[in-house]
Amino acid sequence: MPTASTLPPPEGGAGGTGPERPMRILVVDDLELNRDLLVRRIARLGHATGTASNGREALEQLRAQDWDLVLLDITMPEMDGYAALQQIRADPRLAQLPVVMVSAIDETDSVVRCLELGADDYVSKPFNPVVLQARIESSLAKKRLQDHRSQLLAALSRELRIGQRIQLGFLPAQLPQLAGWSLGASCVPARQVGGDFYDAYQLPTGALAMVVADVCDKGVGAALYMALFRTLLRAVASHVVPSETLQATLVRSVAFTNDYIASVHGHENMFATLFFALLEPGSGQLHYLNAGHEAPFLLQLADGEMVRLGTTGPAVGLMAGMRCAVRSLSLQAGARLFLYTDGATEARGATGPFGEEALARALVRPAASAQALVDGVRAQLAAHVGGFEPHDDVTLFGLVRGLQGASAAASRAS
Repeated sequence: MPTASTLPPPEGGAGGTGPERPMRILVVDDLELNRDLLVRRIARLGHATGTASNGREALEQLRAQDWDLVLLDITMPEMDGYAALQQIRADPRLAQLPVVMVSAIDETDSVVRCLELGADDYVSKPFNPVVLQARIESSLAKKRLQDHRSQLLAALSRELRIGQRIQLGFLPAQLPQLAGWSLGASCVPARQVGGDFYDAYQLPTGALAMVVADVCDKGVGAALYMALFRTLLRAVASHVVPSETLQATLVRSVAFTNDYIASVHGHENMFATLFFALLEPGSGQLHYLNAGHEAPFLLQLADGEMVRLGTTGPAVGLMAGMRCAVRSLSLQAGARLFLYTDGATEARGATGPFGEEALARALVRPAASAQALVDGVRAQLAAHVGGFEPHDDVTLFGLVRGLQGASAAASRAS
């Protein structure tokens, strides 16, 4: 009779599925007569078989090769069917493998115990050929469905990994390096891909553009719109309009993006909240608009005052023609500007959401650079969330003005 060592591998490899290939069934019984009977009946159904004489041998073969079904006797020496079934269900690799218990013990208590331990079905000896075939084919149909689902999930996972790499390509490979200024950022999606993004780049005029945005929803749809929002904002802002002020550049960039999304994709009801700022590195002047986004924190070192840069207009993409106002301020020496998405403050842990107060406290802690500031906040968020599942995408962005850089700029100005 065939044994596990002589079985050919399934067509298409261990992961092959479908009725076009023989399914692999392991027959476990201490009596050779019973094993031979089951093997011959299974062969008539067109499936391949292997055999084991007790639970220990069965576990060795199950862990050595891939199988589609186990016909497991209960009463056996060394390790009985109950113990073998418990170990099968306790093994993550074997936990989903269909198991049909086969026994001469035709008692309700035995059937209940097998089902409680995780058996998929139960067949009594002596075998009724029709019932045996029905039990086998039913269990194999379940296995085919499991394999098909696993293949679909594996394919989806591959596609999402590709999408994740593409989305990461929309984030700056390296943040701009400006004398007297330090930048830091982090973007962690709740799923493989998400709707948050940050951007930082220099315009042809020398101004530093900074964006943090949160597209509604999560997952693949949000990721696609994230790419669209980011591309439109950067392309329009980078287009030079002679004699245009930085404030006007902000308004023009966001207005074009808003009208395009609302007019062309309005039926999808997709929108984004965003904070968009243009910085004049030499003077420290910051021009910004806040389109329905979380209010960034600004800590001015000179007076130790913590202020919030609140909203100046509605979210982008809701309705064509809607506009945001622009505000301006000066970043003093040592100033810290911290942008974030609501996934940070709403991150849930054992004590509830992280909250704005905890975020504000994290910003006043010593940090040698903007990236160190961001990393510190991210570490506190991770400690707060612990083993909880991520609630939302989390994006953090920091800007710090150095003391020496600010002093040098002031000297040049005088």
